[in-house]
Amino acid sequence: MSFEWRKIEEKWRREWEKARIFEADPDPKRKKCFVTFPYPYMNGPLHLGHAFTATRVDVYARYKRMRGFNTLFPWAWHWTGEPIIGAALRIQSGDEEIIKALKDIDGVPEEELKKFVDPVYMARYYTSEGKEAAKKIGFSVDWRREFHTTYLEPTYSRFIEWQYETLRKKGYVVKGTHPVVWCPRCKSPTGDHDRLEGEGVSPEEYTLLKFQFGDAYLPAATFRPETIYGVTNMFLNPDAVYVEAMVDDEKWIISKEAAFKLSEQMKKVKILRELKGSELIGKYFVDPISGRKLPILPGWFVDPESATGVVYSVPAHAPADWIALKDLMNKPDVLKKFGIDPEVVKSIKPISLIKVEGYGDYPAIEIVEKMGIKDQFDPKVDEATSLIYKKEFHTGVLKPITGKYAGKRVRDVKAELIEDFKKMGIADSMYDLPEKVVCRCTTRCIVKILSDQWFLKYSDPEWKKLAHEAVDRAKIFPETARAYFHDKIDWLRDWACARRTGLGTPLPWSPDWIVETLSDSTIYMAFYTIVKHIRKYNIKAEQLTNEVFDYIFLGIGDPKALAKASGIDASIIQEMRDEFTYWYPVDLRVSAKELVPNHLSFFIFQHVALFPRKYWPRAIGVNGMLLIEGKKMSKSKGNFLTLSKTVDKFGADVTRMTLILGAEGMEDPDWRAENARSIDSKLRSLYRLVNEIANMRGEDEPRSIDRWLISVLQGRIKAVSEAIENLKTRTAAEIALFEVWNDIRWYLRRVDKPNPKTLKEVVDVWVRLLAPFIPHICEELWHLLKKEGFVSVAEWPVYDESKVDVAAEESEDIIRSLMNDTLNIIEATKKAPKRICYYVAADWKWKVYLEILRKALSAKVEMGDAMRSLMRDQELRRKAKEVSAYVGKLLPEINVMPEDQKRRRVEAKKIDEEALLNQAKRLLEREFKAEILVYNEDDAKRYDPMNRANLAKPYRPAIYIE
Repeated sequence: MSFEWRKIEEKWRREWEKARIFEADPDPKRKKCFVTFPYPYMNGPLHLGHAFTATRVDVYARYKRMRGFNTLFPWAWHWTGEPIIGAALRIQSGDEEIIKALKDIDGVPEEELKKFVDPVYMARYYTSEGKEAAKKIGFSVDWRREFHTTYLEPTYSRFIEWQYETLRKKGYVVKGTHPVVWCPRCKSPTGDHDRLEGEGVSPEEYTLLKFQFGDAYLPAATFRPETIYGVTNMFLNPDAVYVEAMVDDEKWIISKEAAFKLSEQMKKVKILRELKGSELIGKYFVDPISGRKLPILPGWFVDPESATGVVYSVPAHAPADWIALKDLMNKPDVLKKFGIDPEVVKSIKPISLIKVEGYGDYPAIEIVEKMGIKDQFDPKVDEATSLIYKKEFHTGVLKPITGKYAGKRVRDVKAELIEDFKKMGIADSMYDLPEKVVCRCTTRCIVKILSDQWFLKYSDPEWKKLAHEAVDRAKIFPETARAYFHDKIDWLRDWACARRTGLGTPLPWSPDWIVETLSDSTIYMAFYTIVKHIRKYNIKAEQLTNEVFDYIFLGIGDPKALAKASGIDASIIQEMRDEFTYWYPVDLRVSAKELVPNHLSFFIFQHVALFPRKYWPRAIGVNGMLLIEGKKMSKSKGNFLTLSKTVDKFGADVTRMTLILGAEGMEDPDWRAENARSIDSKLRSLYRLVNEIANMRGEDEPRSIDRWLISVLQGRIKAVSEAIENLKTRTAAEIALFEVWNDIRWYLRRVDKPNPKTLKEVVDVWVRLLAPFIPHICEELWHLLKKEGFVSVAEWPVYDESKVDVAAEESEDIIRSLMNDTLNIIEATKKAPKRICYYVAADWKWKVYLEILRKALSAKVEMGDAMRSLMRDQELRRKAKEVSAYVGKLLPEINVMPEDQKRRRVEAKKIDEEALLNQAKRLLEREFKAEILVYNEDDAKRYDPMNRANLAKPYRPAIYIE
């Protein structure tokens, strides 16, 4: 059978649009389900990472729609911030890397590329492309509610203005002085999503320890000021440019880069002269604690971009310092170039200052040897440093060398120690970034201390308390992410909510500032509920006053009075209010785990700030980050797949199913082309099988095997439903596609003649179970099955307990287990069988088995209790010796049996294994190409040359092969 996915997919997309089945309006008679996916940035096309998360949302939405919920899945586009302007500026400057990526990966034609110097044109282009891609993969979106952000959508900007004026009124937006990640070129704070590199990196405060050098200081940055008691030397980069500078009336020697950073941190900095690091190598500085003179050594590992570019060395407790010293000890010629006697370095002895459980005096030396670290370029150095730092900080106790701090834990004394050092004049502080951060404009970012900047006061303890409450009230998928949310809510500090450049909405009270990209994307789900009214009634931005929004979203005010003031009819204002209260709260929002520290936490914070508890989010899903062929997705490295191209290559449903089967929870899915090809083959086979069943004719009386198939299908319905409810989308897809298919395969293998009625009943359910995952194919199959309407809105299969036949299920398990056991014996003996004899357990064994099973449902069964109970039966009393031996073997097996299995076997009662195996004879003969004989172990005329029959047990017939 030849068919093309594209034709099938295009056909059903047209039909869906024509019938408008995904447009959702309030219906008080129906339960609602409101799901959202974070609107994507339009500085590029939708990619497979977007597709993975959005497909999970769509699976949930389609499932809920089939469950009878009035389901709304809206979509919008994020144009705010620096990403789009940054990309436009790079194109304008002729940046070959981005131009090549846009041509080769995004597939932007040359004539369009020229227009991308206009950021708005670029955003419109990618929005148009993105919408087409989202439609192409079959997302069940209500496109009437589509919008994009920024002042170019004036009504949305008015909504953001209301949001921020309300937050400010409530005291959540404040003016303050704080360190922020700053782009020197854009002259703006740089939020996570305005970065090319370094998402999630925040300013860290370093302590600067000031070491005397002539009439100047060498300030070295550290997170561990207690280690000054173990200093042995200093490292400077000989090739770096340093400066002598007056910093707040003190002469400091620091890297040139550090001088600029400090000037942005409210310090007065005046550069006196520049010098190479090599000028200082071999000279001596003074340790301010002991007054010792210590050498300055060459360290090419010292990064002038990191803090001050000055590193003091503590080889007993810092693995990198010990390794650097060892390297220098082995390079006497290098030392001589700087006029350093190699004996100076060899004579440096580590100084122990912290007692750490599990280590001796020199933890750094021990861990270097233990991990086999060869030199300072070994990647294991960072791991060793992290291990020692955490261990010493949390459990380390300071030794007598530290004076008054001796006997105290490092973590308990750190703040006190810093304060003391500052009073002594030997310490200062600065902020820096622990990792490189690059703005979308390609400029490397620094930390700037901003005064008179607007911040969201995420540090507010009362606000944090409400955010924690919202997390506790909501369902979190997976449950393990709940602790991650709580941790990040505690960790969040005040957040700069506005920047100077980029697209966006100006702060209404300070229009020189634009609300930044992670701060205008927190409650826009509320805007979805009213945007269709804004379009339908042609409502202007200026009509949407704060008072109108107060009524729509907070229920404050009177629609009639508002109508007079705004010019919007009172009935329309009421309609918008009713629409909002119908759809809110958000029932599920899903995003990637990298957004928990920012976007998803902000989403929670701002909902609890603005809305009453009944409108707080009900459920949040978190998933992993997509890999491509085992590697992180990266456009610059060419490891990047657009959604549109992938769907063109493999088809929408193949793409959807491959993505969904990739991962669940917070695991990172890995897109591999070979997996997509494999899914393509499976879906083609699925199509052929269902088509074949659809064309079957006739109806037979149901047999045990038919009852089995209908029965196990009930379990599959239940398992798929529960998995989707808990956003275990991979589990749900695996059961719906593979396990149901395996059930059908077993049925076809078991019967000589399949029952068309049974198979048609099963595929009717099967197609509906698969519809949320592969909707286009399922619509086509629904049509082949001569069903009415769309499968996308057909009733979701319901678990029917009356169709569960435990005895039929247990019977098939007996056949499967028996076949496996037989196969294992054949493989072990390596002989082809001519005859196979099966011996089923005698009736008395069944009587004993079921009696003990019933007892085991309530408690562990002991030998004495079992025998006392069994010996009340006359027949069993006559076989007391055999019964005792049998019970002795049975008890260990039954006492460890899962409770569910015990209950099922009690419910199934005695299974007529002899009749079952005789009925399965044809299957067994086909499988093993041998004569099959079935006996009861009590059959005196049985063929049993090796006396195997007495080994027979219920559910485990004995086997003899010759």
